[in-house]
Amino acid sequence: MPNDKQIQRDIHALYQRDSRRVFATLVHLLGDFDLAEEALHEAFTAALEQWPQQGMPANPQAWLVSTGRFKAIDHIRRQARFDSLDQHDALLQSLSDGKAPHDDPEAVEDDRLRLIFTCCHPSLAPDAQIALTLREVCGLSTEEIARAFLLPAPTLAQRIVRAKAKIREARIPFQVPEQEDLPARLRSVLKVIYLVFNEGYSASAGNDAVRHDLSAEAIRLTQLLQELLPEPEVSGLLALMLLHEARRPARTDQHGDLIPLEEQNRQLWNSALIQQGAQLVEQALRSRRFASYTLQAAISAVHAEAPNYDATDWRQIVGLYDALLRIENTAIVALNRAIAVAMCDGPESGLDLVEQLLQQPDMQHYHLAHAARADLCRRIGDLQQARLSYQQALTLTQQDPERRFLQRRLNAIAAQ
Repeated sequence: MPNDKQIQRDIHALYQRDSRRVFATLVHLLGDFDLAEEALHEAFTAALEQWPQQGMPANPQAWLVSTGRFKAIDHIRRQARFDSLDQHDALLQSLSDGKAPHDDPEAVEDDRLRLIFTCCHPSLAPDAQIALTLREVCGLSTEEIARAFLLPAPTLAQRIVRAKAKIREARIPFQVPEQEDLPARLRSVLKVIYLVFNEGYSASAGNDAVRHDLSAEAIRLTQLLQELLPEPEVSGLLALMLLHEARRPARTDQHGDLIPLEEQNRQLWNSALIQQGAQLVEQALRSRRFASYTLQAAISAVHAEAPNYDATDWRQIVGLYDALLRIENTAIVALNRAIAVAMCDGPESGLDLVEQLLQQPDMQHYHLAHAARADLCRRIGDLQQARLSYQQALTLTQQDPERRFLQRRLNAIAAQ
């Protein structure tokens, strides 16, 4: 006689580990997110009712997919009593033919890859891609996502509903792109994942500098993507996130206040993550098919491998930023390069570059550009200009820990 409590614990563990795999296959079979979600929960409810008496099946995932499929068939047949049967005939036929791919583990993994690309389809707005990916691929609740992005839960829920409706109405296919379309589509997927990571690693607003749960989800999602699609730039993004994550314990103090890189206790950095990230960078660079994420990871690896701040190879970092600018010629990349130039050739050289960038309209509203100018002015002893730039940065930032950091810099200038 099976142990009821143990089987219930096993079902709970199975849900935590594999429910999104089962969900992805049900979306593939049913072509509808909401129907698949309902079928998933009905399948697990059936498991809780039947497995304590019958024991766990040899292939629990296949059982859940099959049960979910039959539950969906029953739901569609009930719905057909109220709608025109023609609306449901094709789906019922495809679900009843018994040729579903749920017994093949590789097919199930393919379904997860299809789900990622569907949620990150370029026809969806970027914020909808993020919300839908976190909800459907990662399995976060609407409330968890809303809390992470400081949004009301109803607003976030509507965003997800609209995204699902767009997929349904535009008939966005549930598939991995063709080979010729894959590079462009993969870029959009990686961008969504990195936006999620950045919001967790350096929150754009609110009381906390970091939100570990979001960063962890982004890393988990990239690890999954690397398993399913081992492209060099996927490895590059994973490396970049691991190298950033390695520094997390030293980025804030016990009060949640930010600690700049030069003041961080490097003994707190996670050496295992640094080693893993550095290996991934080397693999991606050797492929000769890398792009911006790999170069950003290479820059992070140079920082991570320096025994202390003064030993950082800033000349190499400037060279890597030069290569990155050829791929991604943006003002933010140019700003980061200017800071590296200041460390390599002196603050005056970096300040000239930063002030040129601040002539651009977009950069005039970017708080980190003003903070960079303030820091460089402080280093050359121009405290008046440093104070003005710190004040400007302070008016633009929306994150409380950054406000406190900038205020501390202002207070230090006033004390001189």
